[in-house]
Amino acid sequence: MKLLAALFVLSFAARAAELELRYSTLERIVAEQLFTQEGRHYVRGNKSTHCQFAYLEKPQIDADGPRLRVKARFSGRSALDLLGGCVGLGDSFDLTLTASPAAKNGAIVFNEVNVATPKDSYYIRRVRLAMARSIARDFKIEVRDQARALLASSGDLTSFDLSEVRVTPVALILVIDFKLVVK
Repeated sequence: MKLLAALFVLSFAARAAELELRYSTLERIVAEQLFTQEGRHYVRGNKSTHCQFAYLEKPQIDADGPRLRVKARFSGRSALDLLGGCVGLGDSFDLTLTASPAAKNGAIVFNEVNVATPKDSYYIRRVRLAMARSIARDFKIEVRDQARALLASSGDLTSFDLSEVRVTPVALILVIDFKLVVK
């Protein structure tokens, strides 16, 4: 009886919880949600568009101070198909994306996106600019759906609010407020 009373009091006093999401787990979630086409995330075109495509692959995630860092391999081409060959610009290179993660509608989004590359060219400068805009606008990691799947065997997740995201050296800290009904 005392245990039930304590749980009842705690349910009102401490609704927010912190979830530590290690970077290796975050890499796996990103791979499952975004890098779904042979380990690639197409930001333009697809594998059947021979001369007009852009994709990222091999993401590695860690911290860069208070920002999240994502290292990946970029491959892209912006060319015309001429007699079965591609005529135009294209390149493959490593890039490093840094961003401030934030909470929005139960997902992690990226603000203040910066894209850096070890080499430079006209094409690469255009890619960096387009990637920074695209990631800030379109990239999100769904947390609510992952939490629902994780807790499905324990009960019904009736409410979920991701209110804050913090970067630490080993993990993202997600501050969540949720209600789990165990039947």
